[in-house]
Amino acid sequence: MDRHDYGDCTSSFVRDSARSIIFRDGKIAMIHSLKYDYYKFPGGGIEEGEDPIDALIRETKEEAGLLIVRDSIQEYGRVHRVQKSAKDPSLRFVQDNFYYLCQVRNETVAPELDDYEEEESFQLEYIDPSSAILKNSQTKGNHFRQAMLERENRVLRMLLAEGYPLIQ
Repeated sequence: MDRHDYGDCTSSFVRDSARSIIFRDGKIAMIHSLKYDYYKFPGGGIEEGEDPIDALIRETKEEAGLLIVRDSIQEYGRVHRVQKSAKDPSLRFVQDNFYYLCQVRNETVAPELDDYEEEESFQLEYIDPSSAILKNSQTKGNHFRQAMLERENRVLRMLLAEGYPLIQ
């Protein structure tokens, strides 16, 4: 996903992420931003020197309170995203988003949300993938958020085309 909107940028900010794909009873685990009313996959940024799998486990626990079963993790795919930064017009934002199919334990823990996640009122929900796509398609927001929602909808559509969640 390349927005081609960064021609005047003078430097790049690279922040890769790891995102979990978790199904339960025909629905998919998504983080619902109650403030902006959109859905995203649980997960987040990979810290410098951190293994993507370790980031996946940490971020899913922090955002959703879900405990991933390490032996269940399977690579699903990657979405490469490039666009002008929303915070600094001189920066080009570059991100590889790594998606993993995984299972979680039955028990959960309390999420540990960052300030912006608290401000957006992040909440774990299990939702039909088609409903998440529809909501994300209707959500209005800035150019940067729209690219994120497009990324998530792209993965949701791929999952549906491949028969998920029916083939769990």
